Amino acid sequence: MVNGLSGQRMLIALFIGIAVLIILVLKTKIQAFLALILTTVLIGAIGGMPLLNITLENGKTFGILNSITSGFGGTLGSIGIIIGFGVMMGQIFEVSGAAKRMAYTFLKLFGKGKEEEALALTGFLVSIPIFCDSGFVVLSPIAKALSETTKKSVISLGVALAAGLVITHSLVPPTPGPLGVCGIFGIDVGKFLLLTIVLALPMTVACIFYARRYLAKKFYRLPDEDGNIVAAEYQEPDYEAAFNMDMTGIPGALESFLPLLLPIVLILINTVASALGKTTGFIGFLVFLGQPIVAVGIGLIVAIFTLGRPFDRNTLLQEMEKGMASAGIIMLVTGGGGALGQIIKDSGLGSFMADGLAKTAIPIIILPLIISTAMRFIQGSGTVAMTTAASISAPILIAANANPILGAVACCVGSLFFGYFNDSYFWVVNRTLGVSEAKEQLTVWSVTSTIAWAVGVVEVLILSIFM
Repeated sequence: MVNGLSGQRMLIALFIGIAVLIILVLKTKIQAFLALILTTVLIGAIGGMPLLNITLENGKTFGILNSITSGFGGTLGSIGIIIGFGVMMGQIFEVSGAAKRMAYTFLKLFGKGKEEEALALTGFLVSIPIFCDSGFVVLSPIAKALSETTKKSVISLGVALAAGLVITHSLVPPTPGPLGVCGIFGIDVGKFLLLTIVLALPMTVACIFYARRYLAKKFYRLPDEDGNIVAAEYQEPDYEAAFNMDMTGIPGALESFLPLLLPIVLILINTVASALGKTTGFIGFLVFLGQPIVAVGIGLIVAIFTLGRPFDRNTLLQEMEKGMASAGIIMLVTGGGGALGQIIKDSGLGSFMADGLAKTAIPIIILPLIISTAMRFIQGSGTVAMTTAASISAPILIAANANPILGAVACCVGSLFFGYFNDSYFWVVNRTLGVSEAKEQLTVWSVTSTIAWAVGVVEVLILSIFM
């Protein structure tokens, strides 16, 4: 363990911390953000980390407070601005009617009764170039608009969208995590991309099935007139009303989709150009525009000057501020989850667990899957889980002449396991969909992500027979 900490002691601290977190969230009135911070302090203190920051010989700062601030700030530094831009854009989509136009377009394109498939496929494609967190924030107004028009539960629609986003985010390059795994294993990115797209499809179908068959009725909730998601008495979907809804004064399809598609195209250009090493000249300028913060900011500006034209300045500002207010709790709990994950990383517990698993007699091709799954559960970040598993298992698999592509797939699949309180996406999905009770949050998202993981595990086992 790092900095003289005991691995066994930190492991005990983690188990105690998780138990306390569950009790705080389930049985008390303490808000989830405060519960996350309290749990982070408790784990660090029991594990033996210094309460006050100290400076190590290498000049780095080490301590509970440093882990909390760096984890909170690091998480929000990467997605906080994007969430802010995204919720403002989403509010403009809603108030201008652009979200309604999107919903209508998807209904026409995919036909009656295929709303979950439409949203899942949208998320499936969108999340290849961009992070699932920001993708869900930007696309969630479509799920809400579809729910409002068809009277289908916004929970089942939102979960289908979230599943499509997270599955390709976790499996398909050029998303940073899978791309890093490819580099560690030294495998061809193109071959890996084609294989993981195929593997991702059954996982997405399984999540759609769960959302439609179980969540749709158990969590039947619709947006109200103020945009809040509330429980409602179940009613059969009204496709006729959706297909014949009044579109008078609603923006056209191009104008509605442009603020959404433009950032996606820019980010895709950035991802592809960076992967090819083409970052100079005019392409370098496009790479800058394709940075997620810049790209989503450009999308927001486009939305303001196109979809916002019918509104006066004060009205539009008030609507965007309304969106920003809804982002506050999402950012806090997302940052809290980042703090919890950071203290696990700083303590060295993740590496301690992974090294222990590597020394066991587990079948070689299952090793990266178990390491990635354990890392995912311990510290929450899918990217950290898959890259750590790849770093540890790649030399072992290569030395054993195992198929490196299969090992890379196993690392990525493991990173989907049971997204819960220490996962920022868990909070983004549940809070955006208005799910506030912990038991419901686990059912809505933790089970969904585990279904995707379970299908992936079966695929890895089948592939291990043929590869």
